[in-house]
Amino acid sequence: MAYWLFKTEPDELSIDDLAVEPERNFLWDGVRNYQARNFLRDQVQLGDKVFIYHSSCKPPGIAGIARITKAAYPDPTQFQPNSSYFDAKSNPAAPRWIAVDVKFEQKFDLILTLDKLKKIGTLNQMPLVRKGNRLSVMPVTDDEWCTILSLTALSNQD
Repeated sequence: MAYWLFKTEPDELSIDDLAVEPERNFLWDGVRNYQARNFLRDQVQLGDKVFIYHSSCKPPGIAGIARITKAAYPDPTQFQPNSSYFDAKSNPAAPRWIAVDVKFEQKFDLILTLDKLKKIGTLNQMPLVRKGNRLSVMPVTDDEWCTILSLTALSNQD
């Protein structure tokens, strides 16, 4: 099993949206960066765990955990002309974009803010905390995963 961080804007698909229907598989679509697409296509696997990171909000941070319930398949929105994720250059025989399905696992009592994560020395190599990283899908090492989980336990004791 591998670990990941997926960024989302909370008004698109938040940890709260996932928590409302915890048994439902949610389509994770709209990834339109080639490096993030390659992670989804080549490395994200069924059963992998995912930190759900809320971006473009105040405060940005990790809000909870989801699990991959369906691995890489063509993102259906790339073929839908009325979708904001439509890609006229993509075709069903050779789709350009990939989606996965996720399912709710856990909502954190408190969001682990980006500011807090940046202050943790053992996370200083994590792509999320490094300046200029805009990927919506990124790997998380075993050590980073464990460190972040330990932070949630500390936050819950505050």
